Amino acid sequence: MICHNIRKKDCKGKGQIWICQVWLHSNYELLCRLRKGLFLLILGPFLAALVAPNWGFFGHRLINRMAVFTLPPEMIGFYKKHVAYLQEASVNPDRRRYAVPEEGPRHYIDLEKYGDSAAWKLPRTLGEARKILTDDTLQTHGSLPWHLARVHGSLRDAFAVRDVDRILRLSAELGHYVADAHVPLHTTTNYDGQLTGQVGIHALWESRLPELFHERYQFWVGSAVYIPDVQKYAWDVVQGTHLLVDSVLRMERQVRARFGEEKYGFETKGKQTARVVAPGYAAAYHAALDGMVERQMRKSVRTLGCFWYTAWVDAGQPDLKALLDYTPTEEELRLRREELAKWKAKRFGARPHEQE
Repeated sequence: MICHNIRKKDCKGKGQIWICQVWLHSNYELLCRLRKGLFLLILGPFLAALVAPNWGFFGHRLINRMAVFTLPPEMIGFYKKHVAYLQEASVNPDRRRYAVPEEGPRHYIDLEKYGDSAAWKLPRTLGEARKILTDDTLQTHGSLPWHLARVHGSLRDAFAVRDVDRILRLSAELGHYVADAHVPLHTTTNYDGQLTGQVGIHALWESRLPELFHERYQFWVGSAVYIPDVQKYAWDVVQGTHLLVDSVLRMERQVRARFGEEKYGFETKGKQTARVVAPGYAAAYHAALDGMVERQMRKSVRTLGCFWYTAWVDAGQPDLKALLDYTPTEEELRLRREELAKWKAKRFGARPHEQE
């Protein structure tokens, strides 16, 4: 089940037509020409159930699962108990991106659209960014690193009030955005090779390759560590990821020059026969990338573990063992939220990277 990135920004005006490429369960390419409003209103939820963009549902679930094993003893018991949920809920941001207009841009950032050396020059906090960028600009060209820091801050607050349901939901969804930030094609305007005649490379890099070769990967990445400046770290991730874009595209062109028309083949799974990128082609591309996909998945696992750990530390290291078999009442949560709001209102001298 594969899909290249479908972006809301591809439709520039109310009267323009979306041209979307969706690979359904059968993996056959389907071109749909639908108007923007009709697509979101009628077919959005339907397509969300059929497609698996980004790392693929498989990749997101795997990253969330492996991140649990980076956590310290004070956290790992709580996260291991809920690992099944953390895996399943990791794909929730994808499931709602076709129904919630604001969701799509949270998964990417088109750095070229923000100017020369944007990854190094853009404001690190969302508040600072909004002083020089309009909401429409952020909605059009993406807001991934800013949103990543926001979700982390929300997770910290959930730890602070010991809201079990919210801790789990935000932990799972934070994993999704962390993983997206490690995909090179999530940091560029040429997100599916559509500008260089390489349409389909998005699904190939982040879905087909992990599914074929993940059993070779080593996911032990060490223990999570505290991140002093989460917003800066999020941007450091995006900077490093963006530097890989040229290699992602160049290596695929070189492999395609060797294989030509032998790029595609057919596979049968159960009762379905599907047209897919041929295993030989995928293997050649995977080898040309020289471990890039594995490295990016490993970095995703480690970064996610560090983000979870940092949110917990910043919340005062609440006793998660006490939450293993306990869910607070709504009244308890209300009182804790009020206490947190009062503390935040009285907090003076916060450093710039702590401001949301």
